[in-house]
Amino acid sequence: MASQGASAKRQQDLQLQYTNYKNTLQQIAQKIGDVEQEAEEHKLVLDTLGPLPDDRKAFRMINGVLVERTVKDVVPALKTNAEGLKKVLDDLVKQYKSKQDDLEKWKKKNNIQVVQS
Repeated sequence: MASQGASAKRQQDLQLQYTNYKNTLQQIAQKIGDVEQEAEEHKLVLDTLGPLPDDRKAFRMINGVLVERTVKDVVPALKTNAEGLKKVLDDLVKQYKSKQDDLEKWKKKNNIQVVQS
């Protein structure tokens, strides 16, 4: 009887660990999607502003406040932000792959086979 209780406890622990891995991967994937969307928006704005004259009015949202600038002022900040987003995206993809590798190693170590229903 005691071995059944220990086995059930181990099974619960393994299930909890698996769920934690899956939740972490899902959260990272969500962040990746958010950053990709923001990077795409930056690209779209930069493509739109590219052919415009430098002295043309441009509006930019800074901390929830819309401010008036010129294209010449806005474009460098957008490029800097876009580069930062690319770095963040690269880091998140590496983090996702690392967690995925950790999950696979954990599954092999504990002889876990996931059955998709």
